[in-house]
Amino acid sequence: MTMEPEPTTAPSPAAAALLCRCPRCGKGKLFASIVSLGLLSRCPSCGLDYDFVDTGDGPAVFGILILGVVVLGGAMIAEFKFGVPWWVHIVLWGVTTPLLALGLLRWLKAGLVALQYKHKAGEARFEDR
Repeated sequence: MTMEPEPTTAPSPAAAALLCRCPRCGKGKLFASIVSLGLLSRCPSCGLDYDFVDTGDGPAVFGILILGVVVLGGAMIAEFKFGVPWWVHIVLWGVTTPLLALGLLRWLKAGLVALQYKHKAGEARFEDR
């Protein structure tokens, strides 16, 4: 495997997040597969080690807030503007919500990884005195 030197300009965090690519080179993929939220251990293109990544519950929290607005807004529009029956809500939102959540969580996690890389975020380290 050929490792490229570190590029002089990293892609923007937004571009790395939308494409789910490495925050350093923008070429290597970030996730193990297209339906997985698990990260690779390192970038296959530039060799960046993803051990620095710790997004925690951040993507889930942001996803819940965003999906809450979208799904609740959609359900209220469907109910009050179109008067759909209760079973349509179950079918419509029961299918739409998990699909939106999976796609949104990948982008949110990739975005938080890119921001952690850009701002060199990591665990607190105390200097020896």
